Amino acid sequence: MRGGMEIRAAHRHRKATPARKARRCWAGTQTELGKAYVAKKNEPTERSCAVTREVLPVTDLLRFVLAPDNTVVVDVKGTLPGRGVWVTATRQMVEEAIKKRVFARGFKEQVKAEEGLADQVEKVLEQKALSALSISRKAGELITGFSKTEGALRTGRVLALLHATDASEDGIKKLAAIAASMNSNGGTHAVLRLFTSAQMDLALGRDNVIHAALLAGQAGRNCLNQAQKLARYRGPSDHSGLAGTKGAVAQD
Repeated sequence: MRGGMEIRAAHRHRKATPARKARRCWAGTQTELGKAYVAKKNEPTERSCAVTREVLPVTDLLRFVLAPDNTVVVDVKGTLPGRGVWVTATRQMVEEAIKKRVFARGFKEQVKAEEGLADQVEKVLEQKALSALSISRKAGELITGFSKTEGALRTGRVLALLHATDASEDGIKKLAAIAASMNSNGGTHAVLRLFTSAQMDLALGRDNVIHAALLAGQAGRNCLNQAQKLARYRGPSDHSGLAGTKGAVAQD
């Protein structure tokens, strides 16, 4: 019994080495990967892209850090410990960074930056946008269904139209025409096609979600911001709300 107590006491009073501290810090912050990076007080609001050397706002960049096994991971919130390497927040730039071994130069050591890193980043941004979509619905700032979306457009509260990537062109064009008729002053709504109907179904807890409208409000604006970040990362094709899609399904 005494021996067991001595072992437990020794375990409690083990010296906190730098490596042990780093592991604890990493373990406590790795769950924050999916949250948005926000510059802390007195922290620079601009950084230099490691690929292009262009100075950009941190909101237009992605921060990457090294995991304990020297694997490069994205740090969306900016809380993971260690040196950070900043890259313009587009798939093209992340792939360029891998191809040109930018991470090895930035971290000044051998690193593991696999080709799948760009896909991993997209997955993080996609899940964050879908989570924001769910929060918008719970906050009452998301309308789903063709008829309800049409009605929301007529109220003037719509921030953006969201269409499933497998939505029919007919439904999209009808909603676009209604939106245009409501914007006689020349204004426009953001239009995004980022998720399949199945993805939207899962995020919103509904079936056959094809069309949706984000409404003005904090949750709606945050969702639009996250969706636009994902669209910018994927590339120009995801900015076009009227792009053709094969295998269209009926509007809801």
